[in-house]
Amino acid sequence: MYSETTRDIRITVRPSYLEDQSTPGDNHYVWAYHVRIDNGGGETVQLLSRYWHITDSLGRVQEVRGAGVVGEQPVLKPGESYEYTSGTPLHTPSGIMKGSYEMRTPEGERFAVAIPAFSLDSPHQRRLIN
Repeated sequence: MYSETTRDIRITVRPSYLEDQSTPGDNHYVWAYHVRIDNGGGETVQLLSRYWHITDSLGRVQEVRGAGVVGEQPVLKPGESYEYTSGTPLHTPSGIMKGSYEMRTPEGERFAVAIPAFSLDSPHQRRLIN
């Protein structure tokens, strides 16, 4: 698991390789990632949008931006949490993801919450020992 906290909003990510949806012979590798957002602060926040920076093992970058997560823009009161699962495909057997969520307070203040960088590893990745 990977975790990071910004302004008392803790983001925890747990990635997993999806063998049944991947076809390594066609350079198609798929991961799910489960995200938990915990509001440990004293103010209500709403998740407005997401930004993902995805890098495969060849250094190719894909950026994804969009409203909310899995079609929702959840509101989290102090002490509440929200969880969802999504996924991403790559053309290489490993990669890394990181990103941010844009949050808004009831007063209209917007701020970014960091999503920790997390590794996408498959059993098909060739390991090198230095």
